[in-house]
Amino acid sequence: MALPRALRAAGGRWARCLSSSAGGGGDTIFALSSAPGRCGVAVIRASGPGSRGALQTLTGTPKLPPPRVLALRRIRDPDTAETLDRGLIVWFPGPRSFTGEDCAELHVHGGPAVVSGVLRALGRLPGLRPADPGEFTLRAFRRGKLDLTAAEGLGDLIRAETEAQRRQALRQMEGELGQLYQRWSDTLTQALAHLEAYIDFSEDDNVEEEVLSQVDDTVRTLEREIGAHLRDGRRGELLRGGVHAVIAGPPNVGKSSLLNLLCQRPAAIVSPVAGTTRDVVEVALDIGGYPLVLSDTAGLRETTDLVEREGVARARDRLCQADLVLAVLDASAVPPEPAGLGAALGALQPPPGTPCVLVLNKADLLRGDGGPLCHTCTQGPPLPPTTLLSCKTGEGLDRLLELLARELAQLCGDPLCGSPSLTQSRHSRHLGGCAAALARFGRERPRDLALAAEQLRLARRELGRITGHVGAEDVLDIIFRDFCVGK
Repeated sequence: MALPRALRAAGGRWARCLSSSAGGGGDTIFALSSAPGRCGVAVIRASGPGSRGALQTLTGTPKLPPPRVLALRRIRDPDTAETLDRGLIVWFPGPRSFTGEDCAELHVHGGPAVVSGVLRALGRLPGLRPADPGEFTLRAFRRGKLDLTAAEGLGDLIRAETEAQRRQALRQMEGELGQLYQRWSDTLTQALAHLEAYIDFSEDDNVEEEVLSQVDDTVRTLEREIGAHLRDGRRGELLRGGVHAVIAGPPNVGKSSLLNLLCQRPAAIVSPVAGTTRDVVEVALDIGGYPLVLSDTAGLRETTDLVEREGVARARDRLCQADLVLAVLDASAVPPEPAGLGAALGALQPPPGTPCVLVLNKADLLRGDGGPLCHTCTQGPPLPPTTLLSCKTGEGLDRLLELLARELAQLCGDPLCGSPSLTQSRHSRHLGGCAAALARFGRERPRDLALAAEQLRLARRELGRITGHVGAEDVLDIIFRDFCVGK
């Protein structure tokens, strides 16, 4: 029993020593940082002043490998000295770590028994506690390792399911969006300093009149830039949350078959009986690297059936909220000329201005090659992008996917080109407040310079709330609560 006592004694000494070391005060947190469940390697992370002591205790030696160098060690239970696993350890002294604090990681085999054994061992060490969701990233924010926009980008990167989402999230996590807002804030700070200098010193002839015109030019330029940023068609938000598309059309034209074809599984019930679909069926898809949230809805028609009527009402409601409409018609029953086809589409009442793809299903029922209808599909405006499809044979699917990818690219844009996009409604709200304050500056400037200066302060405060440099406490819980434990 000498070894367990020695381990406990050493662990206590090291933990007490480290709790008052250069890493700073406060508690030490730990969590499984990799995904839960069986895996080849699991990563367990600790952050705080006791992380070094914890690593020394579990490895049974005061000597750690050099910082940021992986080393193979036997990991023991500090109470029994039983070997829990042989794994890799790595030590990150603060501030050169993710959180800015002293950090440690244990890379162990990913079996549930191994992971739970190591977590229990860490939980029995003095000064350590399990981390809350997002607490590692919250500590990184509090120590200035990243601003709120970068933290949001990290959360989006963890949740990204498509290539375009990954690119946008990575760009934001690396600070491009925060740098844009910080540049605007610095511009406002300079304009405010010049305006206040004019207010304080103009009577002494130390500040020239042209300073005011320079401030006016700066504010007008900034107002235009923020306005253009706000008028981006919600590209970043659509890419982050997915484009919501609705399959709409009359009963029994193959809407549910189209949903099943696109997601390659029987997600919706298919029946030759009209009106089978009553409720909304929703699936998430990756189309050309863009996220699509696709909803199958009830057939649009007048009906006396109370349940079907409710389904039609829900379909209409989804149609009004859609970012993209997939209008489905029966190719064997629609007029082949553009005017007749346009009238059939208009009967579905798609929302004005909402992008639409017209799918003429059941192309396998057309006689011959469907020449007139094929020609109509290539006409272009006023018809939306149109394609023939057979859900039964799959013919025309590639063309439909091409049209969908093109529409999604137009809605979401290229996340690697141009200025970074707005990704959160929180950003839009504060930018709107900033733009409103700049507009009030223009009205106040000719009347009262002191009130005009206050509007610049308000505008700068709104920008600071986006990055967390001003008044961030009320939004921290909202931003970090959706992170996984261990992030």
